[in-house]
Amino acid sequence: MASSPLTRLPSLSASFPAHDEEDNVDGMIESLLAALPDLADRFEIIAVDDGSKDRTFERASAIAERDARVRVVRHEVNRGYGAAVWTGLTSGVMEYAFFTDGDRQFDVRQLGELIPFLSDYDVVVGYRVDRQDNAIRIMNAHAWNWLIRTLLDVPVRDVDCAFKLFRREALNDLEIVSGGAMFSAELLARLVAKGQRIVERPVRHLPRETGTSSGGNPRVIARAFKELFQLYGELRGSAR
Repeated sequence: MASSPLTRLPSLSASFPAHDEEDNVDGMIESLLAALPDLADRFEIIAVDDGSKDRTFERASAIAERDARVRVVRHEVNRGYGAAVWTGLTSGVMEYAFFTDGDRQFDVRQLGELIPFLSDYDVVVGYRVDRQDNAIRIMNAHAWNWLIRTLLDVPVRDVDCAFKLFRREALNDLEIVSGGAMFSAELLARLVAKGQRIVERPVRHLPRETGTSSGGNPRVIARAFKELFQLYGELRGSAR
């Protein structure tokens, strides 16, 4: 007899990276504190300050001092988006792991729509519907996703969607090299190579209300392409 789908989790580590997000970090943590009691029996929230030069760390730490369910991990210098996400995921101790971005472009309550799929899958990956970015960024994302699917055999339509839920055991023994914008592509490629079951689900995307994204930085883009072809070479060599 098939088991009933999960509706809440026994324990969950929810993390997010934050770089110069002092205007978002309080609201981000508070939204998680409001949503997670309905979704998990036990939970922890991990804010990763990636070398912010503003008051992101101080503001997150002030909440952590008041609430033991919140903790802050700090990179003394900026190590890149992927490195911050990976720090958050690997710092967690709960049975399931979730990450999103610290810019508040997702309603974290949507996590409840992903949980039932963990009954049959190891990883649930969001894809953005009605994406709230400019036309150039969306066009570039389509090209990037096509490239990742083609070169790395990652069977998802929105590689970089920052709304992903994992069984903790799926992340065990993974070594992620990419510290920047290639992070999600490498993570998913290594999960596929490991034989993990992945499913995509739609999530609503919200406009960024404050702060600035660094995704269009030419150095970030150049680093991503360098890491992509390094990973492609590695995986192709392993396949041979």
